[in-house]
Amino acid sequence: MSFARTDPRIPALAAGILLLVDLLRVWLPSIITIFGQAASTPAELMGAFALLWFLVPFAVVPLAARWDAAKVAIAGAAGLAACRFALLFVHGGQPQLYVASIGLLAGLTWLAASAVRGGPAAVGVPVGLAAAALQHAALRTVDLSWQSRWWAAPIVALECLVLLWCQQRFLRCQHRAAPGRSSAAAWFLVGPAMLLAGMFALSPAIATVAVSFRFDPVAGSAPPAVPELLLGLAVAGFLAGATGRLRGRFERVLAGVLLLAAAVIWLFPDGLFVALLLGCGALGRAFRAAAADGAPVRAAAAGYAAVAGMVVFAVAAVAYYAAYDLGYPNQWVPVAVAVAPAWILLRSGAGVPAAGVPRRAGLAALALCFLVPLLGVTVTPAVTPGDPDRGLRLVAYNIRMGFGLDGTYRPAVAARAIAASDPDVVVLSEVDRAWLLNGGHDDLRVLAAALGMRYWFGPAADAVWGDAVLTNLPVGAVETVPLSAVGAPTGAQALGVVVRFGGRDIAVVSTHIQPPPDAEPLVQVAEIAAFATRFGAGRPTFIAGDLNIEPGDASMRAFADAGYADGFAAFRPVRTFPADVPVKQIDHVLVRGLTCADVSVGRAVTSDHAMVATTLR
Repeated sequence: MSFARTDPRIPALAAGILLLVDLLRVWLPSIITIFGQAASTPAELMGAFALLWFLVPFAVVPLAARWDAAKVAIAGAAGLAACRFALLFVHGGQPQLYVASIGLLAGLTWLAASAVRGGPAAVGVPVGLAAAALQHAALRTVDLSWQSRWWAAPIVALECLVLLWCQQRFLRCQHRAAPGRSSAAAWFLVGPAMLLAGMFALSPAIATVAVSFRFDPVAGSAPPAVPELLLGLAVAGFLAGATGRLRGRFERVLAGVLLLAAAVIWLFPDGLFVALLLGCGALGRAFRAAAADGAPVRAAAAGYAAVAGMVVFAVAAVAYYAAYDLGYPNQWVPVAVAVAPAWILLRSGAGVPAAGVPRRAGLAALALCFLVPLLGVTVTPAVTPGDPDRGLRLVAYNIRMGFGLDGTYRPAVAARAIAASDPDVVVLSEVDRAWLLNGGHDDLRVLAAALGMRYWFGPAADAVWGDAVLTNLPVGAVETVPLSAVGAPTGAQALGVVVRFGGRDIAVVSTHIQPPPDAEPLVQVAEIAAFATRFGAGRPTFIAGDLNIEPGDASMRAFADAGYADGFAAFRPVRTFPADVPVKQIDHVLVRGLTCADVSVGRAVTSDHAMVATTLR
């Protein structure tokens, strides 16, 4: 019987990695939205708080090396499982933040003790990462913690029981690590691989966005089943790379180069598709190379390597996403992280056989790679003409990446609030389509599926963060243009979509102004107005979104001078921020050749902004 089938450490590692990844999808956005209050807390303090939870496990390593590491691992697994299950019911505020943080600490304790005990990290960890990606795809990127369905609890309970059962079985069997199976390189790779997999290599959301950009230059709705099949192909390639035989130095060098290339080109919308296909297999080969990395090491060295790799995960995640608050270049971060697996590929030995995976098990895994993601397939809605007698119904909403003021992700509640206004067009700001920091969700696809609408997306900060337009009206021209940063850390853009309504073409411009520090955003205002005028080409046109300016500002006068009137002027006060107790209006609809009626402000607190709705005539 093969090693893979008899050693309980493999399923134990896979189950633990699956739970740890799921927990991180709650913990990471909790740091931003609860501890950080969405940039109101200094980024340095936020980063220090986050890093602390990754540094404490260094103290676990000598304890696990001195005592029974298997029992320490069981204790960590029990804490991870308990907190992961509790997060199904603990939503929002400090309780969510600290339950997730304690669960993270327990999970890192389990990982460190597992490394000290020794075992096949180069087999179990890839299986866990693959399972996490497939599950996320099947759930349409909405983690089980945020599912309001009865079946979420039994699934998480089963995953927790699998982890605990496998750990207990390992303790009873007392298997020793096979020679060469417990390399420090394999354990160190866990953190970098988790980051690269979550950012692009195994991200279901990236698969959807990549297909969208491939089929439409401004990422229209992805064709049904194609993103799921692409994700299945990526996971299958990753597992094949992690278990296949290393055939020589040329293959290892090629895999390292491809991984570095993927880390570079994923930052560009046109490169997402290629980055996903290149990165998945190359990352899997790094695990195969890590298994070939010489003789076993001291137990403590493996434990320190595992924790150090997770510190790389934490530092790199903070470094990449904090750039959008602090304003420094961050394109180097994924490339720097990819250097670690690339180096493992270059320095490892070759000719190591694949782990003993039975043929039937391999075929079953391949089938699961393609079948499980298909559970998340959505159908593209049909085009409808709308009702011209009532006027064009518009909703504008800054969704804050889908998170409410309490740090909870409730896309179903947001969708119901939007649907209550029965909109023909929805304009969204702060749309996150794959950021690992926010849980790897595809906000746009999730909301579009819940609303039964088609979507178009304009990237602003990077390829997967920006603004969107949703509609089922006939769509003609679509165009997006970047806006000048002028000192603002987060990028901005203007997305134009021409819709056909009541026998006439109407130009929709979705944008989110990012003002420079302590100054009016007059440069961006001029660029938006010029784009809207050119794109509108004499059609009735409106500009909508979070403009981060208030009535009476010089920027509003500049819009008026360019021919775009304040659509809400006759309906004030129309306060939209903050969502719980709005005191100012920074979300606007500016019109040319149109008028606003029936203006209303939503009461749902699923963002830090309130939703606004109006009828355009």
